[in-house]
Amino acid sequence: MKNIRLSLLLIVIILFAFCLPAIAAEGATNDTHGHVNLGEILSLYSIIPFVGILLSIALFPLFAPEFWHHHFGKVSAFWATVIAVPLLIIYKGDALHSFLHILIADYVPFIILLWGLFTVSGGILLRGSLRGTPMVNTIIIIIGTILASWMGTTGAAMLLIRPFLRANDYRKNRAFMVVFFIFLVANIGGSLTPVGDPPLFLGFLHGVPFFWTFHLLPHMLLSAVILLILYFAIDTYFYNKEGLKGKKVEGEKEPLRLAGSYNLIFLVGIVGSVIVSGLVDWGEVSTLGVTRSAQEWARDGFIIIMGILSLIFTDTVVREDNDFSWFPIKEVGFLFAGIFTTMTPCLLLLLAGSKGALAFIIDVVEEPVHYFWITGILSSFLDNAPTYLTFFSTALGKFYSGVPESVAVAKLIAENQIYLIAISAGAVFFGANTYIGNAPNFMVRSIAEEAGTPMPSFFGYMIKYSTIILIPVFIVVSFVFF
Repeated sequence: MKNIRLSLLLIVIILFAFCLPAIAAEGATNDTHGHVNLGEILSLYSIIPFVGILLSIALFPLFAPEFWHHHFGKVSAFWATVIAVPLLIIYKGDALHSFLHILIADYVPFIILLWGLFTVSGGILLRGSLRGTPMVNTIIIIIGTILASWMGTTGAAMLLIRPFLRANDYRKNRAFMVVFFIFLVANIGGSLTPVGDPPLFLGFLHGVPFFWTFHLLPHMLLSAVILLILYFAIDTYFYNKEGLKGKKVEGEKEPLRLAGSYNLIFLVGIVGSVIVSGLVDWGEVSTLGVTRSAQEWARDGFIIIMGILSLIFTDTVVREDNDFSWFPIKEVGFLFAGIFTTMTPCLLLLLAGSKGALAFIIDVVEEPVHYFWITGILSSFLDNAPTYLTFFSTALGKFYSGVPESVAVAKLIAENQIYLIAISAGAVFFGANTYIGNAPNFMVRSIAEEAGTPMPSFFGYMIKYSTIILIPVFIVVSFVFF
């Protein structure tokens, strides 16, 4: 452990010495609020801490699991410090504004929503005998995939992951089940409405009609059907291999029933508040120089109230029987605080478009298939909402430069709809490629591990599952639709 700490200290010294001068440059313009546009002047070196935190998440659990379990929060803070301090020294208030913006406008609502859904869903317990056969498991995943578009991928995942895990606690091979659950319930299933996934909600706020996202139905169905067939085949193989086919269940069979069902009211309240926040306009509120709409703050406050009411009214026994603990949300909260902080330069570089150091990516995006894959690949590692917005704006600028946004969006849908479909599908679907690609992925993994299901590592997930399963599916989608 001492060697690990010394190594981290050495990395800090090297990065400070190397990155401090490397990220400094000249020639930035100012945005509409008078802040220097850092995205136009930061170099690619500024993404090193983001790569560092990703490698930490991938490698520490493998090579130093005990250290990681007790110090993951410190590692996250370490990488956040490595990027925040140099930028604050060089760019002072402009850098501070950028970090505050992503923390207040993005991280705070992200973690509040996740906490609310985690807390409320933890009070809903499915009692009774539910045996995880291949058919039962497939049906649960189908239900979750359908629910994801109407209560959000996070809501559907948090509601169903615990019953799914308990139904299969007698099975030897369970990791692949959770992975497919992440593929479909936590990602692809959320593609049909703006409630389903944050990038689609962002499009809705920028003028995309609420039910337009149903244009993604063929793409979602093709991906889901392929994955469900593959899942059923794999589950059946392992079910038979474990010698469970035809084996009688021991013990008395109990009927299924819900405990803590009133938490469904709080769950509907959370989802409803998200929808309402996109339909009303109560003005704007400035917090530490960061402007957010009043309805967004009201939504966050309402979600907190729903979570508190769930804690007050839910019997402690229900949460105990549900194997509920705060560790998963604690882990996600600490790690994603570091991820959002270190991700700031990456997003600034993307938002700078052809004027930033990532211009070589932006400039090659021409055809719908380019938008699908570039938006998707970046959404696998970055926040998919601003990534969606970047290429959404790129498409509007490409076809309707100088046209007011409301008119441009309507024209894009009427005349070049395939580009918006490609951007939307890429942002939602590719979130399943990594544990950090979408909010519920890491949470599902954490809950599964806490319940005793050994999950693949960060790279293991990508190498064993997403690369060999999802990428071929996305290639098929590309050939069929783009």
